[in-house]
Amino acid sequence: MAEDILARAPLHLWIVGGVTLFWNIVGAADYAFTQFRAPFYLAQFTPEQQAYFASFPSWVQGAWAIAVWFSVLGSILLLMRSGAAVMVFAISFVAMCLTALHNYVLDDVRLSDITGPEAIWFSLAIFLIAAAEWAYARWLRQTGVIGRRA
Repeated sequence: MAEDILARAPLHLWIVGGVTLFWNIVGAADYAFTQFRAPFYLAQFTPEQQAYFASFPSWVQGAWAIAVWFSVLGSILLLMRSGAAVMVFAISFVAMCLTALHNYVLDDVRLSDITGPEAIWFSLAIFLIAAAEWAYARWLRQTGVIGRRA
């Protein structure tokens, strides 16, 4: 039965699912190392950057957590060919947008002010990848690749 499921899934599902899972685990590790204040990880940041991350209000920390952990879950669900991946990626995307809203609009200190313009480009890349994950999962559900019993 397992061979049957693997045989019917298109190769691009395994490639995209594996790449997004790796990408999202890296994001989740960044979140975890920052939240748990791992000394080896925080050593790469200036004191100002460390203070900035520590100053996040609870709602931003919650949105960041939802964004990263739901993205990991979305990739796992994608690989499992579950239609729930669409909603999970959508929730992750909305949470990521809330985090970006704080970092670039609502906070008195902008992330790019303390990290440089690279932060804007990297945030844009994260935004585009998250939107692509959601769109890809939607397309797979619409074409019947995920969301139905194999």
